[in-house]
Amino acid sequence: MVYDYIVIGGGIVGVSTAWQLQQRHPEKKVLLLEKESVYSKHQTGHNSGVIHAGVYYAPGSLKAKFCKAGVKATMAFCDKHKVPYEQCGKLLVATTELEVERMQALFKRCQENELDVEMLSAEQLKEREPNVVGLGGFFVKDTAIVNYQQVTTKMAEEFVALGGQALLNHEVVGLQESPDKVTVNAAHYGAFKTFEGRFLITCSGLMADRTTKMLGIPTDFQIIPFRGEYYKLPEKYNNIVNYLIYPIPDPDLPFLGVHLTRMIDGSVTVGPNAVQGWKREGYGRINMSLRDIGDMVRFPGFWRVLKKNLKTGLVETKNSLWKPGYLKLVQKYCPQLELSDLQPYPAGIRAQAVLKDGTLVHDFLFAESPRSLHVCNAPSPAATSAIPIGQYICEKVLERCE
Repeated sequence: MVYDYIVIGGGIVGVSTAWQLQQRHPEKKVLLLEKESVYSKHQTGHNSGVIHAGVYYAPGSLKAKFCKAGVKATMAFCDKHKVPYEQCGKLLVATTELEVERMQALFKRCQENELDVEMLSAEQLKEREPNVVGLGGFFVKDTAIVNYQQVTTKMAEEFVALGGQALLNHEVVGLQESPDKVTVNAAHYGAFKTFEGRFLITCSGLMADRTTKMLGIPTDFQIIPFRGEYYKLPEKYNNIVNYLIYPIPDPDLPFLGVHLTRMIDGSVTVGPNAVQGWKREGYGRINMSLRDIGDMVRFPGFWRVLKKNLKTGLVETKNSLWKPGYLKLVQKYCPQLELSDLQPYPAGIRAQAVLKDGTLVHDFLFAESPRSLHVCNAPSPAATSAIPIGQYICEKVLERCE
């Protein structure tokens, strides 16, 4: 059988793309391949489960547009398919005068993005969140929490119900392209299987650069993994906050900073930080891969990123290894927490695309060949924006195929 479309990647972006392709073209044969035994085992299943409103993104940018559309689309999908979520809202808290200045600029950006936001004084902040301290903050209404693995699994079920074919436990190990088709070689429990398609879409996240290399597509980026480490608070603190509590981010840093997140199961997590990862799929406490390390140290962009962010990286690493340093980041706005309150919780890995010159890619990045489209970077919040991102990818693919 020759498929019309083959999609590689069972994270939320890949599944959303396959599902929407099958919706648009029910007569087409669409195949989804995922190497794991379940969907969304990597980035999608290791994030904080937040449906983001789009606070941080430049007005008019694709990220801002996709995020705003994604909030509505994700909630509508959950309503239709009875996936539990809670629109709890988010509070961004300023704890220094510098953060108050940054907060004013961020609040203005939210207004430009037409978000429903409300500025709070220190007294109003205390009234809303008795266990949180700060000089002020602002409330973002259109923020929710959900289990993205449940969302992805339900999308996959809908894809199959529409006639799509989804195969788990199929790891892509080789790709070849000819003028009329793409051939995909996959490993399945030690055996090798071959699939042929007229067009290929890859949404392979942490392996995005390796997928493009399989087809010999010239690129100037590499995936550099960053670990986001979380802690879970004891059950007695399940009601410590009413909303999601975020710090005011430093605009010069690529990550948001440690925050308190209410989870859909009722628990509360603290995190994430951002430390250099030494294994692309390393979720344990100590993880190293000789292949992943070798790829990084041979890539000039890795050393340039390291040099540009050396001070920040050392601080993050110190706080990762020394729990009291991590705790201080949280005590800035939630001082009652103690060291014993930080309990183990799985880490996440962010697939950060980095260019050869050391630039961190913060926008969408695609690579193409005559019969393939590769999503090389789908920036945070990709989970929130997965439905409009999938729609955008479908439109790009259909333009190419036409």
